[in-house]
Amino acid sequence: MTADAIRALGRKAHVYECDISVKGSLDSLIPRILADHSTIEILVNCAGIQRRVPAEAFSQDILDEIMQTNLGAPFTLCREVGRFWIENGIKGRIINLGSLACFQGGVNMSGYAVSKGGIAMLTKALSNEWASKGIRANVIAPGYIATDMNIDTRTNPDTTYRDSITQRIPMGRWGDADDFKGVVIFLASKASSYVTGEIIAVDGGWLAR
Repeated sequence: MTADAIRALGRKAHVYECDISVKGSLDSLIPRILADHSTIEILVNCAGIQRRVPAEAFSQDILDEIMQTNLGAPFTLCREVGRFWIENGIKGRIINLGSLACFQGGVNMSGYAVSKGGIAMLTKALSNEWASKGIRANVIAPGYIATDMNIDTRTNPDTTYRDSITQRIPMGRWGDADDFKGVVIFLASKASSYVTGEIIAVDGGWLAR
């Protein structure tokens, strides 16, 4: 667990459980955090789900689940944390996790593409409104990363699809969590003090291909 890894480094970590796929579940989250801590300085929205379904068969229930998890919840958290920052004169940083779907529509993933395209535009809109207040908002767009979301693809005995992806990545491999350490620290720190409204791809060169 991430919290255990943080604590093993001698740091403090507090975990607050919340089902972001359920509307209204976020109502008490920020007050709970602020009850334990005096402030929030950095917001990272990184939860996401994917459902591969042809567009003509995409049910409303599946669409609603994806949109709430991937876009609705991040919008709510950005709004609530952003309001707290504005009211208290805090120069906060928002880091939203996008996807290659911020740039590409993909196949059989129309709901996911809409949600991640929305994340890109939400971040730009927030940057336009809040940059003058010292609040920065940026997107990290991962490429093909080894996560639970794609474990079926990565463990499928038929490697045809997986191999086709790997062969297109100029670096010749899928990414992993360690590949995000640098860009997250950069966007969360003063090193990126003049960077806002940007979408930074971490994709092993996929988009440049």
